[in-house]
Amino acid sequence: MCDPDSLKSAGVLDDDAYLEGDEVILAVDDFVQIADIIKAYLQHRSLKTLTAGSVAEFRQMLKHERAALVLLDINLPDGNGVDLISEIKAADPDTAVIMLSGVTDLQTALKCIRRGADDYLTKPVQFEPFWETVRKVLEKRRLKISNRRYQQQIEQANFRLRLMHGLAMRMNTAYLSMTALDEILRAILVGITAKEGLGFNRAFLALFDDSGQTLEGRLAIGPSCREDAGRIWQEISSRELGFQDLIESIRRHGFHEDSEVNRIVRALRVSAADTEHLLIRSAAERRSVNVSKGACGCGPAPLELMGLLEEDSFVVAPLYSQNASLGVIIADNFVTEKFIDDEAVKALESFASQASLAIEHWRMYMRMERKIKELEAVTEELEKNKDLLVEAERYAAVGQVAAQLAHNIRNPVTAIGGTARLLTRKIEDAQQLNFLSMMVKEAVKIEQTLEDLLNFVDKVTPVTETVMLYPLLMKSMMLFYPAMQKQGVEYEVFLPDPQFSCEIDPRQMKRVFVHLIRNAVEAMEQGGRLEIKVTAEGGLMHVAVLDSGIGIAEADLLRAADPFYTTKTAGTGVGLALVERIVRDHGGSMIIRRRRGGGTEVILTLPK
Repeated sequence: MCDPDSLKSAGVLDDDAYLEGDEVILAVDDFVQIADIIKAYLQHRSLKTLTAGSVAEFRQMLKHERAALVLLDINLPDGNGVDLISEIKAADPDTAVIMLSGVTDLQTALKCIRRGADDYLTKPVQFEPFWETVRKVLEKRRLKISNRRYQQQIEQANFRLRLMHGLAMRMNTAYLSMTALDEILRAILVGITAKEGLGFNRAFLALFDDSGQTLEGRLAIGPSCREDAGRIWQEISSRELGFQDLIESIRRHGFHEDSEVNRIVRALRVSAADTEHLLIRSAAERRSVNVSKGACGCGPAPLELMGLLEEDSFVVAPLYSQNASLGVIIADNFVTEKFIDDEAVKALESFASQASLAIEHWRMYMRMERKIKELEAVTEELEKNKDLLVEAERYAAVGQVAAQLAHNIRNPVTAIGGTARLLTRKIEDAQQLNFLSMMVKEAVKIEQTLEDLLNFVDKVTPVTETVMLYPLLMKSMMLFYPAMQKQGVEYEVFLPDPQFSCEIDPRQMKRVFVHLIRNAVEAMEQGGRLEIKVTAEGGLMHVAVLDSGIGIAEADLLRAADPFYTTKTAGTGVGLALVERIVRDHGGSMIIRRRRGGGTEVILTLPK
């Protein structure tokens, strides 16, 4: 053999690029001197090389080392090198094998090649052809591995594109129901854990509840259903199933609710008020957090979270829309313990963005559903209660007429009646007295008529029955839904119990609520908030109607319930008088007062 220094030649790759990571070259030869020369030569080229002098030593070494290339002798003291070729290839098909033997028989060389050897060199070997063979074999191996990796990356990219396209089409073609959302989120989690996807071992999804106060576990995919997931993705890969086929495959194979990962995710619950918690911080700051061995850039991970996951290395990706934090996705390599690099985090974020879009799409659908139901309720109530609205308008019209009559007729009539009474005391002529008495009687009739107009609603004894209060309040509220929407008035009803009931005359009390809500809405022309709060104390029930409108001046509060007293340009003040009388007929009372900070509060106290 020649001097190694004189044989250093340029290759396609740098010498230190033939091996990757902790890979080594194993030289197996029963002649220690030959093995050591080979080792020295290769290490001079920065290729880590180890030697073994027997089959047993080689097998023991193979348990602890990642062999990129095995330089294998045929005649070993405890076995035949030819028989080892199949064993090496079975353990790792990527391990290259070059036979180094003194046997020059062509059939032996062909037998080695057929069993998987990459080349066959006879001893003694020269360094230059030896290195050329080693270099070509290692280059071929590296190119083969790189090609396979590129192919996997292409397949993964193709798979991700098909999955993302399917998700986008599903979200753009129809509103999402809760069932459809769960299917899409489950598909995303399977994509995160599938080999053709991101290849994580487990994935957990947690969302904030409707109030935004608690982060709760929702769905999970993991090792307990790994075999089923593998079959699904193998089927998808081979048949190129569409998105709907994917959903059907997931539903058909199933991911059991009693699996270990689902038990974990059901126990995942974090208060949004815990702003220092890793999951809440990730969601609030909208950035991913990669936890390795219990530590991350923002400090140690919560012990209870690592205990729940039984894992100290994982990545957290936030879910969010433009206006709100939605939740998080947690992914880990619980089984393989594979390191999670930045590339894997970025890939997870792309899946998280799709999940965020799906959740926001579903929320839009739910908001639309609520609006539709509200409008349906409004239409139904308007249809049912159009007579009540007409009656309320009639009351307003009659009140306006009564107010005009009271103003224009009462004073002259009072003067005429008073003058007639005065003249009856001074005139003795019988015929004139008869005329004056007639005038007094007619004046009294007119005054009585005016008094009746002040009490234009007939007094009716309440016919009480057991009534659930919430539906009655909501039906009264819905009559003014269009006006509230137009003016930007928000509303809310608070009850101690949705099933709260009381003994009232529902028709008369509905008049009460209609008048109070009308007054509140009219007081908030520029928008505001209307609240109805019901409380029970002993045998009494308190119904408070609060608005954030312009309010009533202190000077007007005492006369607010007087008939025809009003501060409105077009109002007559009849409504509150009617309300007070109906409440009084029920054995209750009414209080009107200004709210601190603006607005008016009307409190009705009734026997429960």
